[in-house]
Order: sequence, then structure tokens, then C-alpha cells
Amino acid sequence: MDLCTVDHPLVAHKLTTLRDERTDSPTFRRLTEELVTLLAYEATREIRVTPHQVTTPVGPAVGVRLAPPRPLVVPILRAGLGMLEGMTRLMPTAEVGFVGMVRNEETLEPSTYAERLPDDLSGRQCYVLDPMLATGGTLAAAVRFLVDRGADHITCICLLAAPEGIAKLQRLLDDLEVPCTLVTAAVDERLNERGYIVPGLGDAGDRLYGVAG
Repeated sequence: MDLCTVDHPLVAHKLTTLRDERTDSPTFRRLTEELVTLLAYEATREIRVTPHQVTTPVGPAVGVRLAPPRPLVVPILRAGLGMLEGMTRLMPTAEVGFVGMVRNEETLEPSTYAERLPDDLSGRQCYVLDPMLATGGTLAAAVRFLVDRGADHITCICLLAAPEGIAKLQRLLDDLEVPCTLVTAAVDERLNERGYIVPGLGDAGDRLYGVAG
């Protein structure tokens, strides 16, 4: 698995505001969308294109367009939904699927409770959205879920990552035979005893949508 930490002043600026406990939910949602669009610019560097000719006002020109099949964007519910608009703003023609996963707060292990994806993902490039790479189990399970359906190129986009989560993701996906890249705005210090990223930004789902249930 390749790791890409996006080093850019605008990324750092928006992330700092997201970390601030005084940032309210509407502002948090807007900044998340903006930050994801910046991360998506780097994350789509290897997106597949095909030559395409157009006619400009002064003559023909050869450029590129996205190659079929269309890329698939997969937010992990629920917090990943807050990243979807920022991703599709950059790739409006992408298809969108969903995976619902929940982490057991005692065992820290993930389980799948819902999914809406094509049965056959052969030849598809997939972009998985999950704000926080903490323990790594949920993201690894989602990646394997997509690969088992035929996806042949995976890019994971996270706002933040913990060193423990990166190490676990690399370990769990070590035998994967498809390219996998992790794109993040920052790698933080560590996980605490509850499996939360330190200093992090708190629970991304709660800060996006409030405490539900």
C-alpha cells in the first residue's frame, strides 16, 4: 500500500479549523467538502483516461476523457457521507456506491450492516471515503469487500490517519494483488486507549451530523 500525505498550505489551513472544537457542524461539513476536493485532486492522479479529440473555436485538439468503466466512489457510512460532495464535485460523472460498517467499541473490530454496490466490479477503479483511519480494521474490510467483487485499483481518502491504523492497514492488505493507495491530509501522533486519533478532531460523524441514537 502506498501512502500519500498531501502537503499543501490550504490543506493544513482547513484541517486546523476542522480540529478546533469550537467549529460548529455546518462549518465542519463545508470545510470537509472543501478539504476532500483538495485531497481528491491528488488521489485521482492515476485515474484512467483515454485520448479524445474535440474541436476548439480555431481548430481540432486532442485531449483526454475518463476511460470506461466509470470510477466508483464508495463512502463508508455514516461519516463517509460528509466527504461525498467534495469528491463528486471533482468527478461528477463517477458512480456512487455505499458500504455501511460499524466498529465494536469494545473489540474495535468492524462489521458490515449494509451495502449498495454493483455485484461485478471487474476493471473498476474505486475511491473509498472514510474521514478517520484509526484502528484500520474498518477501512481494510471495505477494501477487501471491493476487491472480492473484482475492483482492480483502490484509493482510500481519509482526512486523518494514525500510525497504528496505517500499519494495520498495510498488514491486513499485504497479500492484496491490486494497487492500493492511501491519501490523507495528515498522520497524527497515536491512538488513545479508546481507539481515537490523538490529537485528531474528535468523532467525525458526530461533528458532521451531531450525536444520533
